[in-house]
Amino acid sequence: MKKRLFSLAVVSSLGLICLVSCSKDKKLVSESNTVSTTKDGTVYEVDTVESKIEWKGYKVMKSDNTSHYGDVKLQSGELTIKDGMLESGTFVADVKSLHNQDIIDDAEHSQKLDDHLKSDDFFGVEKHPTATYEITKVEKGSGDYNTVLEGNLTIKGVTKPLKVNANVTTSDDEVSLNTEPTDINREDFGVSFKSPMKDMVIKNEITLQVSIKAHKK
Repeated sequence: MKKRLFSLAVVSSLGLICLVSCSKDKKLVSESNTVSTTKDGTVYEVDTVESKIEWKGYKVMKSDNTSHYGDVKLQSGELTIKDGMLESGTFVADVKSLHNQDIIDDAEHSQKLDDHLKSDDFFGVEKHPTATYEITKVEKGSGDYNTVLEGNLTIKGVTKPLKVNANVTTSDDEVSLNTEPTDINREDFGVSFKSPMKDMVIKNEITLQVSIKAHKK
């Protein structure tokens, strides 16, 4: 498991990856809340087996030595391609699948961490089993990433705009999309658990990284 990162989202979670209760009717969305692309392209369906969201969450200080990391599976998704270029897309993350990858020698401890991240202290997966990202604008990128995505990320019923750099490659039969590790603030989405232990302070930042494979429908 790579130690870089999405967390559709999601997920402390790192995740993605993951993430207390918040109002569902409080939504702040991107000014580009309507997809500014055509809809007559070719639709590619996300391969949920080959795609994933990686997350990383941090304790005390933001460093690899004070973090948990893992992944979240994609439940569904589609990308639209026109003339070889990404036009639009939507991803749905299965937050119930959130799992840590760093605790590999203690199954009981690993399960306790997963259960806590899924509880109402963080993602509250019983009430909010999915997280979504809808691409609202696509622009040409530069440097290491050929595409800039603007969209709306929804976690725990709260929607916030999120801009992400990505590499997108297309062929007749397949699309690959891999994002740059991107930080979100968990408290923006109502994930506001406060540890009672001073030496167990959890940072607000969660790093998410998305890897997508999609095949022509």
